Amino acid sequence: MTTPMHLSSQLAVNVLDAQSLLSTFGVLGVGVVLFAETGLLIGFFLPGDSLLFTAGLLCTGTADRGLKLSLAPLLVAAAVGALVGSQCGYLLGRKAGGALLARSRSARLHEGARRAEELLERYGHAKAIVLARFVPVVRTVLNPTAGALAVPVRTFTVWQVTGGLVWSLGLTLAGYALGSSVPNVDRYLLPMVAAIVALSLIPLASEVYRSRRDAKAKETRG
Repeated sequence: MTTPMHLSSQLAVNVLDAQSLLSTFGVLGVGVVLFAETGLLIGFFLPGDSLLFTAGLLCTGTADRGLKLSLAPLLVAAAVGALVGSQCGYLLGRKAGGALLARSRSARLHEGARRAEELLERYGHAKAIVLARFVPVVRTVLNPTAGALAVPVRTFTVWQVTGGLVWSLGLTLAGYALGSSVPNVDRYLLPMVAAIVALSLIPLASEVYRSRRDAKAKETRG
């Protein structure tokens, strides 16, 4: 007979840990988490990057013998969660303006909103929407920020779909490819996840460096 304590331990899930989320909710959980992270401000803390990479890894059956996911349903769930969530966040921002963000007391969330506005102003709508996908917190707040700033619906939709597919499918397939080619890859899971998160920041860092270099060049010529 299952005791209450044993049952509670089975139901317990660490929402900050990708493997815990996947063990509890499977493929469906990937879609729900990505929807919450990209569409709802309360989901800014969720581990989107590591979740996608780990889920792809688990499709090979090499990282955890007790859990194996199916690649095709995973790709569909990841894409749908990322794209629908982003569009939902945009619509919420368009209707509620900055009221939702103003109610939050999270300094991290407000910092993300500031960076999102800077991206939109510095790089334009298309590039900012794509780049934001690869920056934690910013990918959460940029969507309602874009809505509040009245970014055209068509422009936002085209580029959020482009960035969303590259981000969600790219990280998932990267995990799958690595798990398929490296024996006992589970031993290196934590360092690899950290590396993936760091690599996801490269596009933004590259753009910031290029922008500063161009600004210095203009000052020198002036």
